[in-house]
Amino acid sequence: MFRGQSLDMTPLYDAHNHLQSKSLAPHLDRVVDELTSNGISGAVVNGTSPEDWPAVSALASRFSWVVPSYGIHPWDCGNRPVDWQQRLHHTLTEADSILRDRDQAGLPAIGLAQVGEIGIDRWMLDRAQPDDPRLVGLRRAPLDEQLEVFVWQLELAAAQDRAASIHCIDAWGALFDTLRSAKRPAQGFLLHAYAGPPEMVKPFANLGAYFSFNGSYLDPKRANQRETFKTVPIDRLLIETDAPAMPLRSESNRYELPAQPDGTIVNHPANIAAVYTGLAAFLERPLDQLAQHVAQNFQTLFASAQE
Repeated sequence: MFRGQSLDMTPLYDAHNHLQSKSLAPHLDRVVDELTSNGISGAVVNGTSPEDWPAVSALASRFSWVVPSYGIHPWDCGNRPVDWQQRLHHTLTEADSILRDRDQAGLPAIGLAQVGEIGIDRWMLDRAQPDDPRLVGLRRAPLDEQLEVFVWQLELAAAQDRAASIHCIDAWGALFDTLRSAKRPAQGFLLHAYAGPPEMVKPFANLGAYFSFNGSYLDPKRANQRETFKTVPIDRLLIETDAPAMPLRSESNRYELPAQPDGTIVNHPANIAAVYTGLAAFLERPLDQLAQHVAQNFQTLFASAQE
């Protein structure tokens, strides 16, 4: 119904990506130029372990639209260093200083750094292949260990008034039970690339959840995930790329980057514009109206926390 709509430099917000990824590093200048030309106004860049947290901070220092976020991803949980909690405290404090400097320079104010990507993942324990290249060299932490690390980080976010970005695969019941019993951030939390059951949208929303639509869900083969977003309240809807992961199908892909040496496709963060367009068409909403809602939701979740 709304095909052919143009964003015309409407401010765009990516609720979840990994701009610090090594696979994007050789192309960073080009990526940033194309993001800027598409009107990027905010992007939550998620660190997944202490190894990449400094790269996230470096991006926050360079680009005013970067919202830095730091956490231990469930895939990295089993290899976390013994001092990870102290390092996370220190990194968040340093990132807050970066954001204060940006604010004092008259750049867009974010408030505080965020906590993420954190979460739980049963897929890597039950369904992932032993030789999955994404998990090579990682100790796959059992679910109870993942839950312990997740809850500590979630409650840190709650105690410090930071939003949390949450990863979940094949563990929606466990996640819901944990969120219901744990301390949660007052401003809410993001269920990134939500792929849980549609009947859990309302219960999660009642706990403070926002839900981000990933561009890979535009694939006809992912109709179930796409249909679920018809049940997401408009005031809890966000949009993401998860770049360089979760690439769009070729017909939706507007920006391409060279594949990695092993053939893995690299998702260009500027494809956020195509995700907006595709979701607006699917939901049969005017693109400018959808963009306004997403902008407000992004600001409410990620830019409302102040010191």
